[in-house]
Amino acid sequence: MKAMDNKELITAIGELEKERGINKDYLLDSIESALVMAYKRNFDSAENVKVVMDKQSGEIHVYAVKDVVDVVEDQKKQIQLEEAKSINKKLEIGDVVDIEIIPKNFGRIAAGTAKQIIIQKIREAERDILYTEFSERKGEIVTGMIQKTDGNAIVLDLGKLEGIMPIKEQIPTESYKVNDKIKGYVVDVQKGTKGNPQVIVSRSHPDFVRKLFEFEIPEIYEGLIEIKSVSRDPGYRSKVAVYSTNENIDPVGSCVGQKGIRIQNIIHELNGEKIDVIEWDKNPSIYIAAALLPAQVLAVDIKEEEKFAQVIVPDDQLSLAIGKSGQNARLAAKLTNWKIDIKSESQFREILATTQE
Repeated sequence: MKAMDNKELITAIGELEKERGINKDYLLDSIESALVMAYKRNFDSAENVKVVMDKQSGEIHVYAVKDVVDVVEDQKKQIQLEEAKSINKKLEIGDVVDIEIIPKNFGRIAAGTAKQIIIQKIREAERDILYTEFSERKGEIVTGMIQKTDGNAIVLDLGKLEGIMPIKEQIPTESYKVNDKIKGYVVDVQKGTKGNPQVIVSRSHPDFVRKLFEFEIPEIYEGLIEIKSVSRDPGYRSKVAVYSTNENIDPVGSCVGQKGIRIQNIIHELNGEKIDVIEWDKNPSIYIAAALLPAQVLAVDIKEEEKFAQVIVPDDQLSLAIGKSGQNARLAAKLTNWKIDIKSESQFREILATTQE
């Protein structure tokens, strides 16, 4: 069929394979399947047809596919044996024969269909490339402009893609406005209903704090200081345990920075969220005591098998150790992965006195 520039089409398909990685055979198969549907839609939907595109010349051939029978009951799908033998002498009853047909004006329809399929496959390839690109950025921080806020999910313009920040990934103390530029942590990349990649972004995730530390503190980025654990009550307080094998490096001091400049940059990004930076220690008693900062701790009694710690604090430090609504104790437990029970010195003495009676 000459109604379309077949060679140009084949050349374009070849270039798509080279430039965008769209497999030539896959694209030709897609075009052929679409052309079958186009034929049935525009001509005879009851007929069995197949469309073949020549891989070299781009010529399009349309065939009626018919069963060879002794007595024809359906002319659209069957052919009598004698007539079939005039096409190919070797044909027998039960065989299938392809009879080429040249439907009028199909060249124009085919050209439009092929163009649509190519555009569709280019879009699909671009979506796949973006999906791969952003999948590799999972666990990184991205910056986006807020496009839409509706009280639930926030929609972000990330340049090539849209980002979605569900309500559970938002910081409850923050308010978001259209056109604000914000940073977020890429939690996941999913394929949406139309195949478009959907980037799930979070500001409440503990690893958002971890990544901000990596960004602001060169020693962490370079591996000289390790973040051992992060626990977080988004918008209110975070605890970050850091450690260095290098005795000449003060991990807490390096994270806080001279006059607190480094930590202030992170606090500013988190709109005032308090951050406790504590030094990790392999000794759980020392680590748990540090995790309860800013409270002072008198003693820590641990039960290793149960990962349970009994902590004694001065009377005037009890409320500080527990924190408002139990926040400090809860974050310390998350940070250390230990169950922590806090008692004041007076409470502990009362318990001792009771057990000794």
